[in-house]
Amino acid sequence: MSRDIYLTGITTTGTPHIGNYVGAIRPGIAASKDPQKKNFYFLADFHALAKNEDPDKISQSTLEIAAAWLALGLDTDNATFYRQSDIPEIPELTWVLTSMTAKGLMNRAHSYKAAVQANVEGGNKDPDKGITMALYSYPILMSADILMFKATRVPVGRDQKQHVEMARDVAQRFNHHYGDVLVLPEAVIGGSTAVLAGLDGRKMSKSYNNTIPLFAPENRLRKLIMKIKTNSLEPGEPKEIEGSTLYDIYKAFASDEEAREIEKSYADGIAWGEMKQLLFEYINEHLKPVRDEYERLIANPAIVEAELQKGAARAREISAPFMAEIRDAIGIRKLG
Repeated sequence: MSRDIYLTGITTTGTPHIGNYVGAIRPGIAASKDPQKKNFYFLADFHALAKNEDPDKISQSTLEIAAAWLALGLDTDNATFYRQSDIPEIPELTWVLTSMTAKGLMNRAHSYKAAVQANVEGGNKDPDKGITMALYSYPILMSADILMFKATRVPVGRDQKQHVEMARDVAQRFNHHYGDVLVLPEAVIGGSTAVLAGLDGRKMSKSYNNTIPLFAPENRLRKLIMKIKTNSLEPGEPKEIEGSTLYDIYKAFASDEEAREIEKSYADGIAWGEMKQLLFEYINEHLKPVRDEYERLIANPAIVEAELQKGAARAREISAPFMAEIRDAIGIRKLG
């Protein structure tokens, strides 16, 4: 029986924060060590262009995200770790799939509909104002990412589930025309994956500017944790763990026994300042050895580049012959 093939993309926008770590990076790294799984992890730098990011920011983000995954222990011997833009077969397959994709399907994409709605609500006469083809066609590029490596399972958040379903639709239409060439993927929604709140109590997100960078220096990490929003309960008053950002962050890193100790401290009325200091010390101790390795990699980008090139070579051992098979199926062949 063949192994399931898992594929995860990480968009190269911004700096990894502890919400990314708990929600995606940590489970991804654990999966990379599982010999029963075939895992592909890629840096989605072409996808970043849809957000019109500054070129230097995309480059820096690529380094920071790759260094973070490597420092945290991604098993690049068992898993394939590569940069999207190093695989020329992906944009080639994107165009092939574009030729098979109904415009009506793209009209229904959540990201496009949200951009149109924002224009309408903003009073713009043109509902497509400022919407690039990169944003509009985003699901087709994502389909190529998935279908290129015959992924059977794609771990995504609920907001990305539609894109995996679109990849299935496109693959089915392709196979109807050209034979059973593409593998239909399934979305894997992590029901138990933790979603952390940020400094202001909302979901930790770069768009809310409320994140705690995963590798913030000690003094900055402490300042950010001290800013976390709490209620006005005084020291000595019992406190609820439900809805407490401080508790949720601590629990995401702690063992069950350590979490129970903090629950008892909450019931005993721990002061918020004391809890913040305790959280800082705990997370800082947890991340310090990894932060040192991360900073070593950031200072030596050639080491990171070598890992990405190693991953690209392995990825292209799959993508190049498969693209040749796809070309043959669609009639783009040598003439004798």
